Parts: sequence; C-alpha cells; structure tokens
Amino acid sequence: MAPGSKSFKHSRGFTLLELMLVVALIAVAVGMATLALRDANASKLEEEGARLAALFEGARARARAEGTEVLWQPGREDGAGFRFLGLAADSGLPTHWLDERTRAEVIGAPLLRLGPEPVIGAQRVALRIEDRQLVLATDGMGPFVVILPTEVP
Repeated sequence: MAPGSKSFKHSRGFTLLELMLVVALIAVAVGMATLALRDANASKLEEEGARLAALFEGARARARAEGTEVLWQPGREDGAGFRFLGLAADSGLPTHWLDERTRAEVIGAPLLRLGPEPVIGAQRVALRIEDRQLVLATDGMGPFVVILPTEVP
C-alpha cells in the first residue's frame, strides 16, 4: 500500500439498502398473503349480494315492462332459497342461493315489492352467512345497493 492511503476492512454486515429491500419484499409478501387469506364467508356474501341486487333490478325491469306486480320472498321455514312472485314459472330467475348457508330477511316487511310502479318505496334486505351480514337497500327510485354496516340505521 502507498503511504497515506486508507485501508478498508472487509465488511461482513448488510448495507442499509439491502435491509430496506428485504423489508419491502417481506411487506409485499405479507400484503399478498393477507388478500389471499381473506375471509371466505365475506367473499361469498359479497357475491350473493351483488347477484341478488342484479336479480332485483332484472325483476323490477320485467315488472315495469309487463305491467305486473312482482314480489320477492326470502326462504321457506328453513330460510333456504327465495322466490319471485308474480312472474311466470318459466321466467328463468333462480330460486336458490349460490351458498346454501345464505339466509335473507326483508327488514320491516315479509316481502319486497319490486313493481310495476317506477317508484317502489324504500326497502332493505339483510343477507347472512354465519356471523357475517350484508344489507341491500334502495330508496325506491335508485337500484339496490350494498350498505356498509356503519351506514345501517
């Protein structure tokens, strides 16, 4: 070595950049695992809610087009399934849930009125799968939408 030059010892640790990169990779992996391990009941309930909202809107449109009163009634005594009253038996609308554990209850009434009037009045339906709940609601003019638990009066 030349006089006046500094000698560096061989470092055995990690640089700050290497540590930050490892922490970032771990954070990404944990985030992906969290999304992958999401509560299955919550996912199924959201799927049931979206499907039922679409079925309600289809039945409302059909009621207006045909000029007939269409009602929706949840489950029989065991709570399973549902039915649309006022439509032909061959209407093609389903009568069973995607997940057999799903239960529904019309809040404040025994059934929903879906038409034929364009304004049907405010209505709500609670869907449940085990300990999870979701509420579909309409103000009577707009479509049925999912209400977050904090928005339920």
